Amino acid sequence: MAMGRRKKQRQEAFWIPADQVVGGPGHPFYRKLNEVFDSHGFDRFVEGLCEKFYHEELGRPGIAPGVYFRMLLIGYFEGIDSERGIDWRCADSMTLREFLGYPLTKPTPDHSTLCTIRQRLDVETLHEVFAWVLALVAEQGLLKGKTLGIDATTLEANAAMRSIVRKDTGDSYDEFLTGLAKASGIETPTREDLAKVDRKRKNKASNKDWESPSDPDSKITKMKDGRTHLAHKAEHATDLDTGAIVGVTLQPADRGDTTSIDETLAEAVESVLDVREHGGDVDLPQEIVADKGYHSNGTCVDLKAMGIRSYLSEPDRGQRNWEGKSAERDAVYGNRRRIRGKRGKELLRKRGELVERSFAHCYETGGMRRTHLRGHKNILKRLLIHVAGFNLALVLRVVFGLGKPRTLQDGLGRLFGAVFGELRPWVWPVKVADAFLPDLRRIIGPNRPAQPQLAAA
Repeated sequence: MAMGRRKKQRQEAFWIPADQVVGGPGHPFYRKLNEVFDSHGFDRFVEGLCEKFYHEELGRPGIAPGVYFRMLLIGYFEGIDSERGIDWRCADSMTLREFLGYPLTKPTPDHSTLCTIRQRLDVETLHEVFAWVLALVAEQGLLKGKTLGIDATTLEANAAMRSIVRKDTGDSYDEFLTGLAKASGIETPTREDLAKVDRKRKNKASNKDWESPSDPDSKITKMKDGRTHLAHKAEHATDLDTGAIVGVTLQPADRGDTTSIDETLAEAVESVLDVREHGGDVDLPQEIVADKGYHSNGTCVDLKAMGIRSYLSEPDRGQRNWEGKSAERDAVYGNRRRIRGKRGKELLRKRGELVERSFAHCYETGGMRRTHLRGHKNILKRLLIHVAGFNLALVLRVVFGLGKPRTLQDGLGRLFGAVFGELRPWVWPVKVADAFLPDLRRIIGPNRPAQPQLAAA
């Protein structure tokens, strides 16, 4: 094949047939997602849900609620961390314009519009949308509800450690160290003097004494990689039978797991009850699986009192004195007996697999390991739709075979390479290659022909 050359700039065609507009590699995925939304009345549902936040006469024409939630879902599927990034990506992509229902002649909503709508909607409305998606998951048989795995991860806050101030005086960190140095007899302390004073102090960065003025909800936390940052704590309750996320909460990063589990479990139970109201056939939580950070006498006793079997990994605390603590002893021994059994070991392995997988999809490839919003209310609004996108991916894997548009692109590349590239015609007959084509056409769709240059490779 001869090498081509770039042609000179020429005037574009004035009229372009709509069926000849080239779509992006991910457009079959978003088309299938729109089909799922249309068949289940998603737009009618969110419009009725958000009607109370819109005025019929005052203000400029607003965007439809379905467009807003689709743009937030694009943030999950495309791995975009900020609303500005979502704005830029939607304006730049013909595939996403089609998904949103915007023609080429109309600008897509900008980030300021997304910010305005986020401030207008309350958290309860976002919970309703999350519950609607969860009911859709249950309709596909992807939600059982009986056994839940609970775990938490940290999200880096949109605030810097160097900006923290004292809660009592409002002094910055440098001003505080300068005051300590002068109190010790150093009249004009240098940077070396301040560093020396700082090294001798204990509990340097205590959340009791310091806070971020720009994001008071963030807490000083040691991350898993050993660094110290201002962060938030996201906690998931995941169905260990299917991998669906049943409940998600956002809490202070310095809150212990034995304290935060109550809020997350309550959120999961409420979500299951909402699914039941939508007609879903799911069970209330009967088993809770968690790591050793959640193990305590109080947690074991509380779960037993609620009629829930606990499978909590037990840390090595040595020999214990149970005098006057018969209820705690029975609850801890019961939990210990269960985690040592065959089913207990299996559930603990599944917890490590499915819950950690949800963290990887939502925060690593999903792009929310570092938040670009401030305040728990704002972050939770984005987080609920982000996690709803994770649950939608489970549905898409059932009805479409793939859960993300990027996976679709990779899958097509592997399929083309297997059929037309690496496998030679004398090894694989034409009939075998033809067997792939119906599935290939189903994935690509009628408006995206297979690329001939791949077939000729």
